[in-house]
Amino acid sequence: MSLDRIKQQYTSLQGKFAHIRPPHEFFDVRRFSKPANFGEIQQRASYNLSYFQANYISIVLLLSVYALLTNFLLMFVLVFSIGGVYFISSLNGEDLETPFGKLTTSQLYTGLLIVSLPLGFLASPISTMIWLIGASSVSVGAHASLMEKPIETVFEETV
Repeated sequence: MSLDRIKQQYTSLQGKFAHIRPPHEFFDVRRFSKPANFGEIQQRASYNLSYFQANYISIVLLLSVYALLTNFLLMFVLVFSIGGVYFISSLNGEDLETPFGKLTTSQLYTGLLIVSLPLGFLASPISTMIWLIGASSVSVGAHASLMEKPIETVFEETV
């Protein structure tokens, strides 16, 4: 993970979020209707997934933040683990001197693993991921299949 690659991905993500559709267009209740058949669901979903892509990504991100805020132990384990790795790597391979003695970086990483792994299992990350996948799929899938395509696209397809 180089700094240039992170910058490139950040720029790409900024480009995606530049295309967020306004709320009055995303929540236009006049365009919500029950699809007639499965073929219409597929057409609507394929159009809406590309058209509202940035909105759907923001919904998934908001649901991720909600999942972390409601599972405080998981958030603590993530912050603890990332902070621990950052602290140990900031030692630049030198030993940590405490009043109790010296600790090498391998001992520090082992201690971090011994503490983080059981706490990580208690935080139930798998059930949180399953909830996040389910909630994202239902909310994005429902919107994409129920939202009609704009009238302008119907005329473009026939020409």
